[in-house]
Amino acid sequence: MTSPTSPAPTSLACLGTGKMGCALLQGIVSRHLMPAAALTLFDLSPPALAAALAALPGAHLADSALAAAQSSEAILLCVKPAGILPLIASLQAIPESRLLISIAAGVTLASMEAVAAHHRVVRVMPNTPALIGQGAAAYALGTHATPADAAAVESLLRAVGTVTPVAEPLLDAVTGLSGSGPAYVFTFIEALADGGLAEGLSKAQALQLAAQTVAGAAALVLQSGLHPALLRDQVTSPGGTTIAGLAALEARAFRSACIEAVRAAAHRARELA
Repeated sequence: MTSPTSPAPTSLACLGTGKMGCALLQGIVSRHLMPAAALTLFDLSPPALAAALAALPGAHLADSALAAAQSSEAILLCVKPAGILPLIASLQAIPESRLLISIAAGVTLASMEAVAAHHRVVRVMPNTPALIGQGAAAYALGTHATPADAAAVESLLRAVGTVTPVAEPLLDAVTGLSGSGPAYVFTFIEALADGGLAEGLSKAQALQLAAQTVAGAAALVLQSGLHPALLRDQVTSPGGTTIAGLAALEARAFRSACIEAVRAAAHRARELA
C-alpha cells in the first residue's frame, strides 16, 4: 500500500467515468503523475465507459466495480451521490484495506465509513478545470485515513491544480464555491461576450476577449497577492468607463447574486446528505 515516502499510488481504479472522473484522470495522465496503463475503469454506462477509454488509451477495462477496485491501490469513487453508499458497501468483499476517494457532493464521511468496513475514506471536492491542470480542490480525511493517505490524495490533486485540506463541514461551502464555481464563471464569460456582441463585435472576437479578460484577471489576483478590491480600484477612474459599468452591475445586485449562488449550491450539497 501507499507509504509516506511514496505518496502517489502506483495504480488507481475509477468507478464511474463521467465528466468529473474523466477530467481528473486525464489531468493525472497528462501531468505524468501516472500512466494510463496504471488506471482501471468501470462504469455501468457503456457510452460513458467507451468515451473514457477513448480519452485514456492504454487504460484497463474491468468487468465489475469489485474487480476494478481489487486490482488497484486506491479507488476513485465518481458515481452520483445516490449511488455512493451501495457502491462502497459492495467493496467490503476486498479483504485488504483500500484507500477510497469519494467526489460525491453531500455524502458525509460518517455515512461512508459506516459501510466501508476496513477501508479508509477520504472525501474530495474537485472541479472540472482539473482537465487542464487548473483545478481547485479541497479534501477531508476520514477517521481511519492516515497521513500517507493525505499525502496520496494531495499528490493526485496537485497533479491537476491546487488542493487544500479543510474540516469536513466546510466541504459543502467548497462545493458551492469552487465545485460549482466554473459554471458561474462560464455564464459570466458568455454574458460578457454577449455584451460585446451587442456593441458590434463579432461572436468570435467577443468570446476571445471575454475569456482572456477573465483568465487574465484571475491570474493577476493569484500572482500579485493583492485583494481583488484593490486591483479593481486601480482600474476605476472617477467618472470613467469602468465605474459606469460597475454601477450597472451594482444596480442589478451582481455581488449579491454571486454570494447567493454559492450559498444556494452549498445548501443543496447539504440537502444531498
